[in-house]
Amino acid sequence: MKKLLVAASVFALTACSTPSEPQLTLTPQPVIAAQPSVNGKTLSLNSRDLRTAQFIAVVDSGRENVQPLHSSQNLRTTLEDALNRQLSAQGYTISADSKDTLRLDILEAMVNVKHSVMSHDLISKLQLQLVVETPKGQFIKRYSGKSERTGAMSASIEDMQTAMDNLITAVLKDIYADPELNHYLQENL
Repeated sequence: MKKLLVAASVFALTACSTPSEPQLTLTPQPVIAAQPSVNGKTLSLNSRDLRTAQFIAVVDSGRENVQPLHSSQNLRTTLEDALNRQLSAQGYTISADSKDTLRLDILEAMVNVKHSVMSHDLISKLQLQLVVETPKGQFIKRYSGKSERTGAMSASIEDMQTAMDNLITAVLKDIYADPELNHYLQENL
């Protein structure tokens, strides 16, 4: 019995000391307008993560060795915060009390990495959906992006972070510059 207790203790300590899986730290850059384009428009902002898998990257090293990687922070809150900063810089007031809502749905966010002996292929995909609901109606639009890159040797965590950050930043620029969205918000808030 004593040996079993010692073995269990050693196993527990070993499990605590194993290194944790690497994680991606995303820092997308929203568009920060130099001067607000709207004034006095208030809306509430919320988000949903509708992805089937919650990891952000998949590394395929061949021979059925596939490793999923997660984000060190919640992707939903990261994207919601970036969109919040972008809308605030445009002059919108974000308030939970508003009758007008903007919802950000994350439909896809993935970096696929395939390693070969001397190179890697990195394919990033992002698809977001914005749903604006006001007493006057509803506006729904999807925004997506894809990037591909090939590099020497194996891809690092930083390569994956940069690929996803750049893709998120590009999609946020599309949202910022979308005339349909901007017109709808101007006319219906």
